[in-house]
Amino acid sequence: MSLIKNIILNLSILFFINISLAQSEELKNIGKFKDWETLVLSGDNNKVCFAQSKPVLQSPKKKDREARLFVSFRPLDKIVDEISTTSGYEYNSQNSIIAKSGKSKYKFDLAQEGFAWITDGKIEKKIIKTMKKASRIMITGYNQSGSQTIDHYSLMGFTKAYNAAKKSCT
Repeated sequence: MSLIKNIILNLSILFFINISLAQSEELKNIGKFKDWETLVLSGDNNKVCFAQSKPVLQSPKKKDREARLFVSFRPLDKIVDEISTTSGYEYNSQNSIIAKSGKSKYKFDLAQEGFAWITDGKIEKKIIKTMKKASRIMITGYNQSGSQTIDHYSLMGFTKAYNAAKKSCT
């Protein structure tokens, strides 16, 4: 694993551990913007700002999964435009996790403990540009048994939620 991937993995794991330790930190809802919302987690001289959304449609329909799509900012770690997702299960390592919107297709290149990230900042900026223009993005993943899931996210309100998250952490 390259040094940058290792650093991103460790920082991302710390970020999600911090969310679970929210008792000592404050989680503040900045606003709801149609299908997206902006939250700020702050405490101990650290601040994490993120825009998040839940899928508007999930396939297969028979399982209710806690899926989310995030764009995060962590100024203390100098992290901006970090795109991550969870489909509500542990991903298998045999299949790729793909984000698709229109003709644009992006591969998440790091998956661990039920979350997936894109580790290339240039690709993250391209995805954000796509998300600002598009109306929907779909995340395709595969669980441990190899079954495919597709989560459809509305991008209504994304730009406002993204801007609010970015502004909250600058």
